[in-house]
Amino acid sequence: MPPDAAPMSVAEWSLAVGLLLVAMALVGTLLGRLPLSSAMVYLALGWLLGPSVANVLQPDPILHAVVLERLAEIALLISLFAVGLQLDLPLRNHRWRLPVRLAFVSMMAMVGMVAAIGVWLLDLPLGAAVLLGAILAPTDPVLAASMQADPAEKSDRLGFSLSGEGGLNDGAAFPFVMLGLGLLGLHDLGANAMRWWSMDLLWATSGGVAIGAVLGAAMGWLVVYLRTRHNEAVGLDEFLGLGLIGMAYGTAQLSHTSGFLAVFTAGLALRRVREQPQRNSLPLAFTDDIDGHSYTTLATHSHHAGATMRDSVRVFNEQLEKFAELTLVLVVGAMLAFAKPVPAAWWFVPLMLLVLRPLSVLASLPGEGLNFRRAALISWFGIRGIGSIYYLVFALRHGLPGPVADTLITLTLATVATSIIAHGFTAQPLLQGYTTWRRGAEDPPATTSPGN
Repeated sequence: MPPDAAPMSVAEWSLAVGLLLVAMALVGTLLGRLPLSSAMVYLALGWLLGPSVANVLQPDPILHAVVLERLAEIALLISLFAVGLQLDLPLRNHRWRLPVRLAFVSMMAMVGMVAAIGVWLLDLPLGAAVLLGAILAPTDPVLAASMQADPAEKSDRLGFSLSGEGGLNDGAAFPFVMLGLGLLGLHDLGANAMRWWSMDLLWATSGGVAIGAVLGAAMGWLVVYLRTRHNEAVGLDEFLGLGLIGMAYGTAQLSHTSGFLAVFTAGLALRRVREQPQRNSLPLAFTDDIDGHSYTTLATHSHHAGATMRDSVRVFNEQLEKFAELTLVLVVGAMLAFAKPVPAAWWFVPLMLLVLRPLSVLASLPGEGLNFRRAALISWFGIRGIGSIYYLVFALRHGLPGPVADTLITLTLATVATSIIAHGFTAQPLLQGYTTWRRGAEDPPATTSPGN
């Protein structure tokens, strides 16, 4: 490790960050043609900036657990809301069944299998083994959203299932994180674990979903009503999106429910806000004029106000999501220097990605009617990322004992980094092959009759 570097000045940080952002903007198109993901680039840059090379970033996960937790928390909230805004199928649609199963049934299977391995093969206490399973069970909503095989087909079952799973299971993992901490004596589970069953599991999950759904639907309805009936509350859609995230998360946390589920369902509810057409009014005619209809015209028209609001919030939040991804993955790359040598990492990480993930997915597939290709891709793209980092530093802040903390830090960082690299390299070729197969399967070539 190089000697400690002198702290960078504000001007130096400004120059470095500016160069990084401009460079990513300039090479973004090139990256799209290479078998590389932006997350892979951020991870490598983070490692170069970390203690292993330049020693500019020093995100010690134990010393800086509070700061890292806040950083991961903000990034996760932005990502969950963005994913919620992207999923356009109504909740009554049967395609929601698979992501719900993946987020709850497969996640619990993953926690159980990792816990068993932690106790039997890693010599971890039961609480630490359960905690490790809960940390590694959530899939990443940001990276999973990029697995949409065909951007023109938002309801494609592969991309929809992975995005829905990633949006749901970050909140669904919370009760099992608290269970692991409770078994370690770092959280009150109550007599016969009744507090855990009633508050951490049932109330936190159901309450979070309900709070997010009510706030998202109510806020969307109110804004559309004010715009179409009174020409008020027009503009500042960026404030609306961030404000809804803050309201949903704050209300959920104050109610002792899952803030992550609340933010995700708030995004889903805002996506489903309906238009409020006035009597005797007609939709605006399509225009191919370069200027088209103005934002104010669309935002206050009773046939278009909801879609205009929703699209404006979504576009801003997706840009914000890219900054969140950049920040967090850079930090993860720099954190790799703080992983202690754990020999088990060499077999544990491949076991997680190649064996346990497919086995956990199998628990959710009966009755879904998936063909082998879709099932295999869903099994492979169980991407680990921001959720795992958040729950790791969340657990560290609660005071994990030293040897247990070292093991969990190393295995979590190794799994997340390997997932970013492995899934980044394979995403483009696998999804291109899937898209080609899907189009051929749904639109087979015309056959020529013998008489022609």
